[in-house]
Amino acid sequence: MFVAAATARTASELVGVHRNTAILFYHKLREKLAAKLDDESPFSGEVEIDESYFGGVRKGKRGRGAAGKVPVFGILKRGGKVYTKVIPDASASTLIPLIERKVRPDSIVYSDCFKAYDLIDVTKFHHYRINHSTHFANAKNHINGIENFWNQAKRHLRIYNGIPKKHFPLFLKECEFRFNIPSPKKQLSFLKKLIT
Repeated sequence: MFVAAATARTASELVGVHRNTAILFYHKLREKLAAKLDDESPFSGEVEIDESYFGGVRKGKRGRGAAGKVPVFGILKRGGKVYTKVIPDASASTLIPLIERKVRPDSIVYSDCFKAYDLIDVTKFHHYRINHSTHFANAKNHINGIENFWNQAKRHLRIYNGIPKKHFPLFLKECEFRFNIPSPKKQLSFLKKLIT
């Protein structure tokens, strides 16, 4: 049921268990996924980085600076996996250590022109920026892959009609898992190995 993206309530009804039992099992699966995905090794080669904002009220300011939203940072290996992390803020002091921990030196890093990424220019990475106010792609210089992940994650999380902030990191890791292993059959196999 989890692999099929059925909500815990739907799963409880179909399987014939109390909804709290289904919610508990879904929660435990997300906890195991989060622990496993955080342990994965750093990215190398061509990677895209970006921050996004989830939740909050729909009206009012959107994106950076929007009230009540959860800031999230993501790294995507082109043609490969994504890594996500809920962050306290989108400052350079928060983002640069994350990038240095999850991206190998000499990798090519693509980002937008957000000010927090200025310090990457003097670090051990090859840094390319795309200015979204003029265009979204210039040959290989783009962050369309990570932007695609944000869209997929937001679309998937809409089915829950609101997620408590304290559990949001686990739901985000679920989105990461679904993106990194797109085949339901492989997802099921991965989960079976994870829980044995």
